[in-house]
This record gives sequence, structure tokens and C-alpha cells, in this order.
Amino acid sequence: MVDITHKVSSLRKAVATAIVKVSKQETIDAVQNKKVPKGDVFEFSRAAGLLAVKKTSDVIPDCHPLPIEYTAITYAVEGLEITINVEVHTIYKTGVEVEAMHGVSVVALTMYDMLKPIDKAIEISTIKLANKTGGKSQYNDQSAKGLHCAVIVCSDSIAEGSKQDFAGKAVMQKLQQQQLKTNLYVVIPDEFEQIQNKAKQLSKEDYNLVIFVGGTGLSPRDVTPEAITPLFDREIPGIMEAARNYGQQRTPYAMLSRGVAGFINKTLVLTLPGSTRGAEETMDALFPYIIHIFKVAEGMRHGND
Repeated sequence: MVDITHKVSSLRKAVATAIVKVSKQETIDAVQNKKVPKGDVFEFSRAAGLLAVKKTSDVIPDCHPLPIEYTAITYAVEGLEITINVEVHTIYKTGVEVEAMHGVSVVALTMYDMLKPIDKAIEISTIKLANKTGGKSQYNDQSAKGLHCAVIVCSDSIAEGSKQDFAGKAVMQKLQQQQLKTNLYVVIPDEFEQIQNKAKQLSKEDYNLVIFVGGTGLSPRDVTPEAITPLFDREIPGIMEAARNYGQQRTPYAMLSRGVAGFINKTLVLTLPGSTRGAEETMDALFPYIIHIFKVAEGMRHGND
């Protein structure tokens, strides 16, 4: 089974459709008038579809069991065709397109089984995914490619050369996965003034995104939040609240991170943990969703988000 623990839970929707074709109007009349010998075709097939959606993980290999929040099954009759629509919603780490398609397939098969005694030429056609939303792909913003980014590692030991940097490089790799280029990578010691000066400098140089890595813990030399917070024109508490919540679901120590985030002039500044795992998990929690902040800051409308 694929590891999905790094993913963020979000509202995910999928709509699948199928068409059941009959050969004569008498079959359609029997369905609509509830005269089919095996029973009410719409209601029986709807019940079968609802159960199929919930049981998808039992019959489809490598399919995660999901908390299904909502399922709607509707029908449309046009001529000799019955179009089936199955819409499924969940709040989870993966989408529900397989659940929707499994559900619509079972609905169609149930209708076929109930109608074949009165219509030997019945057939099922065009089972497909009509629409899906949610997940990272929905929030990828191609306009983000041009952002000017910097990664600043705050560490005494790395600055003096006694230790290698893994967290900062992991952050740059995560940025690259989002098609974002790191225009500047610098290592500085855990010095209050140096951290402040670097943040001021980069905000004046029109960097869009500056990520400080390290110095957000509780050791005496961890001063990144103290250095950065007074510089904020607008602090954005929800960013690091989201990161800590994401981390807390993976390790009980995530609550100890004191990372902050906000704007200095027009530069978005993030402060990440100095541990490689903590930095990676913070990036997974925030990207690509955080890119939307640049549109909001410019006064653009949210749209249908």
C-alpha cells in the first residue's frame, strides 16, 4: 500500500458517470413506473451503489479505507439511455475517484441484472470519471515559478564548519519540487543581529519568499523567532499553526517548535525547525497552498477556493 502519511487532509470530491442503454421504450416505462419484476430499479441500485462506495477498499487492491462524508446517486433518463451520476465527498489525504467509479459501476451492474429478464439487449457503456477536486494538484499555481526565493540556515555548528547542513538543502529540494528556484542559500550563526540584518537586507532586495531554517527550538541559542517577529509588518499566525498541527500528528514534539511567519515589507518570511525531518514536514504542510498568499497580498480575489 502506498504511504500517504506525508499528505495533508483536505476536502476531496469526485463525480463518476455511467450510461445504461436499453433497447425499447417499454423497459424505460417499466423502470419509471416501478413495474420491473425484480423491484424498484432506481432504489435497489442506489442502495447497492451506496454500499459499494463504502466497501471500495475491500475489493480494490491498494485502495485506502476512507471516511466517506457524503454520497449522492442520481439518474437522468433521455430516450433509451439512463445516465447514472455518483458524487462522493471525503475529508482525507487521498481522493475518492476510485470510490465514485466503483459506486457507479455497481449501480450500473445492479440495473443490468434487474433489467436483463425484460430486455435482453441492455448494455452498459461509458463508465468514466467526470470531475474531481481537492488535493495538491488543485492548488498548484503556475504563476509561482517566478518567485524570488532565499533559504537562510541559522546554525552555529554549521556556520563554523563542524556540522553539515541537511535541513536547508532539504528545504531547497522541496522548493524545487514546487518548481521554485532558490536564488540565494546562506549559512549564518545563531546571532540575533545577523538574523535580523539578513531579513532586513533580503526584504529590501525584493525577495518574495525567505525561509529561515533553524533556531526555532528552546535551546539558549535558538533566537530566530525573537529576531524575526519584531520586523513583521503583518504576522500570519495561521501558517505556523498549520505546520505545528501537521507535525503534531507525526511526533508529539512538534508543539515545541516556536516558528513564526509573516510579511516584512512585501517579503514573506517563514521560520522552520533546524531538524531535517521538522523542516521537511513543515514544507509538506505548507506547500503548495501557501503560494496563494502572494495573490491575496496583491489584492487579487480568492475566486472559488
